[in-house]
Formats: sequence, structure tokens, C-alpha cells
Amino acid sequence: MANAHWYLVLNGKSAGDDAVREAVRVMRERGQELSVRVTWEDGDAERYVREAIAANAVMVVAGGGDGTLSEVAQALAHAGHDALALPALALMPLGTANDFAAATGIPVEPLPALQLAAHNPAVPMDLLQVEGDGQVHWCANLASGGFGTDVTVETHDGLKKVLGGLAYVVTGISRLGRIEPVSARIHGEGFHWEGSFIALGIGNGRQAGGGQVLCPDALLDDGLLDLTIVPELAGELMPTLGTLFSEGRHAALEQVAERARLGELWIEAEQPMTLNLDGEPLQARRFHVRCAPARVRMHLPAGCGLLVG
Repeated sequence: MANAHWYLVLNGKSAGDDAVREAVRVMRERGQELSVRVTWEDGDAERYVREAIAANAVMVVAGGGDGTLSEVAQALAHAGHDALALPALALMPLGTANDFAAATGIPVEPLPALQLAAHNPAVPMDLLQVEGDGQVHWCANLASGGFGTDVTVETHDGLKKVLGGLAYVVTGISRLGRIEPVSARIHGEGFHWEGSFIALGIGNGRQAGGGQVLCPDALLDDGLLDLTIVPELAGELMPTLGTLFSEGRHAALEQVAERARLGELWIEAEQPMTLNLDGEPLQARRFHVRCAPARVRMHLPAGCGLLVG
């Protein structure tokens, strides 16, 4: 793919990263045309993706965490329905937890991440489309609610810089005594659940919030949402959390969670609740979440376990 134009949409927090600069330099020396655009405020990613499309770029690399990945994916989704007519998507993981990269096996070092994008063909990938506040939002990895959402939203940037992914654990421990279950009705074709939950995951990907594996069987290209609901169990809240956050999470989820695989679903909460869309909190009482099959093409590792093929 040498000489085909790439755009790197880089989160402003990583603009001074020496490893990123070195990776860009190496790729350019190898003949790769690579334009770098740094985000500063809301709307920048959308504007840079439009610029990339106008420049006939073949790839847009999201340089940042899961939130940056979703921002760029959302901008591509806004640009049109035909993924083949749009630049492919790639990821240079530069976030704190890099949950999407961890689950898919994308290298967290900048140069290997770009090399992977150069050598592995782009494959179709689904996106989550979420309507919850009168507007449509897009999510590449996972939408979460309840305990995990509160932890992700409340974890301070300064703490993340010092402790990395451990910051989510510290924040989670600090919240254990004040978890408030969310009362809601969740339904889709052939599925209905009503009650109070402490954690909710709607997956295209499998994990969020620094390694919380909420949708352990989710696939990126199956045209379906993986739903996991961890209900409030009277008198068993702490043992439930202890089981979930210890080894064997997959088995624990099978024991305590309600799970389903759906094309779309609706959430109706008694009070306004927050869904975390890859780090972007969205608050509403009603949400409509659907899977948009093959909405983008993405460069992923060969043999990635999150693909049907």
C-alpha cells in the first residue's frame, strides 16, 4: 500500500509523543504518504475525515484511545453508507486502557501498529448506532452502563497518567460502597428483561473500562449486538462483584448474567441513566441501539479472534 495516501487523526494529548513522531518518520522514509492532523476540540475528527476523503486517502488512522477510534469511525459513518467508497480505518492505540486493541491484538507500539495496517488488508466491521438524546451516536467497541460506566466516567485523567489501567481499578474500589443499581426494561426481538442491574454491556467488541470483559463472545462482523446484563442480586452484591472481578470472568458471567444476541434493542429506564460509548457518556431515559453491519472497513491482525472468518 506504499504511496497510497494515509491520514493520521491524532488525539491532541499524544501530539508530543516521541514514539509517534518516530513511527511517522519511518513510514514516510519507506515511501508512505502520510498526513498528520491533531485534534484539539469537538468536531476536529469529523473535519479531518472529510479532508481525508476529499484527498482520496485510502486509510484514516485513529491515533488515540477507544474514544478516538469511535470518533473517527463515527465520522466515516456520517460520510456515507458504502464502506468500499470510503477510506479504511486503522488504529494506533495511545489511550490508557486500549481495550479495543487489547481484545483484537493490535500492537500498542506506534510503529508496529502502522506496519500492521500497511500489511493486513481491511475487512468489514460492524458499528453500534445509538439513539438516546434525540441524536444518533456511533460506537466502535462497546456501550456500557451501571458500575463500569461510573468507574470510567469518574476516573481522573491525572490518575490515568500516573497509574494507567490500574486507575480504573482504584476508582472502582472507591465506588464499591455506593453502587446504585439501575432500574430498566430492556427488550428486542425474542428477548425481554425487566429489573435492576449493576452492569450492562452492549458489545461490538468485548471489553471496556480498563479490561472489564462484559461481552466475552462478541464478534466485530456478525451483524449482531452481544448483550450482557448483570442484575442486582439481593444480599449478594459484593460476592457478585468479587466473582466478576476475579479470575474466570467468563464463567462468572455465565452464572449471574442475562445474555442475548440481537440485531437491535431498546432500553427504557425509570430515571435518566448513562451509557458510556467508548468513553463518551450519553444520558437519557430511553435508548435505541442497533447494529450497523459492515459500516466501515478496518485493518485488523491476521487471525483476529473477534471476526467470524
